[in-house]
Amino acid sequence: MSPERLITLYGPGLLGGSLALAIQEQFPETKLRLWARRAEAEKGIRARGIDAEFFTDPTAAASGASLIILCTPVESMAALAQQIAMADLPADCLITDVGSVKGQVVSELEPILGKHFIGSHPMAGSEKTGIEVARANLFVNAACLLTPRAGADAARLRHFWETLGCRVLEMSPEEHDVKVARISHLPHMMAAITTLAALRSDPSAVSCVAGGFRDSTRIASGDPSLWTGIALANRAALTAQLREASAALTELLEILDKPDEAALRRLLAEAKALRDSVPA
Repeated sequence: MSPERLITLYGPGLLGGSLALAIQEQFPETKLRLWARRAEAEKGIRARGIDAEFFTDPTAAASGASLIILCTPVESMAALAQQIAMADLPADCLITDVGSVKGQVVSELEPILGKHFIGSHPMAGSEKTGIEVARANLFVNAACLLTPRAGADAARLRHFWETLGCRVLEMSPEEHDVKVARISHLPHMMAAITTLAALRSDPSAVSCVAGGFRDSTRIASGDPSLWTGIALANRAALTAQLREASAALTELLEILDKPDEAALRRLLAEAKALRDSVPA
C-alpha cells in the first residue's frame, strides 16, 4: 500500500501530465491534485482522462498533501515554494521537483521548505511539450537522480520513483549538475549548434536531409524558453563542457588540416567505443 495519501503536482505539462497518468495507474488509491497558473489548463487535463482536483491557488493546492512535486520551469520554483510554505502541510509532507538543474533549485528551495524538500530529476522527456504528449510510461527504465541533503532519508522518495519504473541514483546537487551538463545540456546545445552550422547560411539544404541529420539534431526542436532557463541556471557546468567540446572540435580540425588519416581513424574509433557503451 502506498504511503502517499494525497499527491499534488504543480505544472500539467509533459512531465506533470505524465506523472499524473502514471500515478493513476500505479497508485490508484492515492488522491491527486493538479495546479496550473491558468484556469483554462483544466480542459486539457480532463481531455487526457486525468481524475484530479484542479487548483489555481498554489497554497490551497498544497494543504494536506503527503507528496508535492514541482513540475514547472526551474526559475519559477522558488516563488511557488514561498506559496506552498504558507499551506497547512502535514509533518510527513515530502516535497520534490523534476528540474534539470539541482544546485540552484536546492539552494533556493531548502531555506524555504526545510526538511520537507529533497530534489529529484527523472531523466525523461522529449523535445515536444504539453500535456497533449504526456504518457504514463514516460518514466519506465529512466534514470532518476536524487539529491538529498546530508543525513536526509530518501527511501520514501526512492520508492515512489522506483514504483513508476525508474532506476534511482543518489548524488550531491553539485555532482548532478556536472554530470547532467555532460549528458543532457551539452548535447542539446551541440544539436542547436549543428543545426545552425548546417542550415543558417543555406536553409535550402534542408531539402537534402536524411536520418543522420534528423537523429543528431532532434532535440534542437526543444522549447527555447525552457532551455534558456536551464542553460543559464547551470551555466558554470555547461560552459565547462562546451569548452571541452571546443577542444575536441579543434583537435578534429587540426587532424583534417594535416590531413592525418591514422589520427582521424583513432578519434572516430574512440567516439564509437564510448557511444557503444551507452545502455540501450
